[in-house]
Amino acid sequence: MRTARATSKPSARAARSTTKSTRTATGRTRPARCPDAGDARRGARTIPRAGSTFGRIFRVTTFGESHGGGVGCVVDGVPPRLRVTREELQFELDRRRPGQSRITTPRNEEDSCEILSGVGLDGVTLGTPVAVLVRNKDQRSQDYGEIAVAYRPSHADATYDMKYGVRAIAGGGRSSARETIGRVAAGAIAKKVLKEVAGTEILAYVSAVRDVKTTAVNHETMTMDDVESNIVRCPDESCAQKMIDAIDEVRVKGDSCGGVVTCVVRNPPRGLGAPAFDKLEADLAKAMLSLPATKGFEIGSGFDGTLQKGSEHNDEFFMDSEKGLRTRTNRSGGIQGGISNGEMIEMKIAFKPTSTITQAQNTVNRDGVETELKARGRHDPCVVPRAVPMVEAMVALTLVDHLMLQHAQCNLIDAGDLTELVQGNLPTLYDPEAIAAAAAASKAQMTTKDMSDAFSED
Repeated sequence: MRTARATSKPSARAARSTTKSTRTATGRTRPARCPDAGDARRGARTIPRAGSTFGRIFRVTTFGESHGGGVGCVVDGVPPRLRVTREELQFELDRRRPGQSRITTPRNEEDSCEILSGVGLDGVTLGTPVAVLVRNKDQRSQDYGEIAVAYRPSHADATYDMKYGVRAIAGGGRSSARETIGRVAAGAIAKKVLKEVAGTEILAYVSAVRDVKTTAVNHETMTMDDVESNIVRCPDESCAQKMIDAIDEVRVKGDSCGGVVTCVVRNPPRGLGAPAFDKLEADLAKAMLSLPATKGFEIGSGFDGTLQKGSEHNDEFFMDSEKGLRTRTNRSGGIQGGISNGEMIEMKIAFKPTSTITQAQNTVNRDGVETELKARGRHDPCVVPRAVPMVEAMVALTLVDHLMLQHAQCNLIDAGDLTELVQGNLPTLYDPEAIAAAAAASKAQMTTKDMSDAFSED
């Protein structure tokens, strides 16, 4: 065991401890002061899915550890007869691949994907589970000798031990951002479904690194090429270099920094989401905060909305000659009452600084002894440039799952009407022509005002 980088500092608390530690099956010592974690495990019931599956109809299960044989996903619920190519998946995986530039981890992985099932020889989905595998090829497990016994501050090392009593030492296992390969591969399929069915486009970009922020990005006109035009993935060129400089500043010191990713959904389907517990923004928040290193989520006006009055914040409606009912502003971020209204969905996700840094930090080892840790290995000085495709993928997975749930609930509507629904062209109860037709059919005299009054009670 290496000791040069993890030097123990005896503490009064450790010296007074008389509780005996226990040995695991692997011979490692389990901390004696966490017996309640083991008691909880022994008395816990089996929980379905156990945290590695996302979605209800369009269901994604990711697998693999950072330094294992490989990582990937199994996607259930992919519609049949959808053309999906390996190149489409690989394009998205290349965007999150390590070693892209000096401001990302130098780990050199090709991240070449294999589609193992669910897609026929003609490149068309079969309606059966789609399995995608990416093999790990550049592991350096020897870099993780110190963290085998010493917990990295703000990393998942300690909490994984508390929960499971065992963990994948090299690279952080499932807590590593390498787990997101499966999400990005599945998200590429979800993007394809949304584009084919509803013409929906999802684009994310880096909007802040530390205190460098951009507010000059036009969400209506920005393109993928704009986002990919520089290594930090900020389409505002005047801010991009400042962001790169901010990352370089901490990188050369063996430190790290955080930032913000903004994501927009253009031409989203209307009617996605449900009241109460399955609100669309609630599921988007869960999806975003399930990503590694995320610490905050905003949609629409977010926290800034608390500074406004209702008369300032409300999005007034108007009738658009082409798209029907619309809002003049979009402080709601495209979602009202938990349901998408067809306006652009806009959200921000905050990412903390990477927890594994090469600077010396105080910590505690598995034996409960305070020590100093200077981590080795290859790590991102800032995660946000590579987080962009991860965010897009999780947004796509959330939206396509809600789209399929909407179709399942409204299965009396035929396929043609579904297309009208997601594109916002289906007449609603509040449509004057629909009201007039219904009134004529029933020989009733209900007016638009009567109908409005009938639905005005809260």
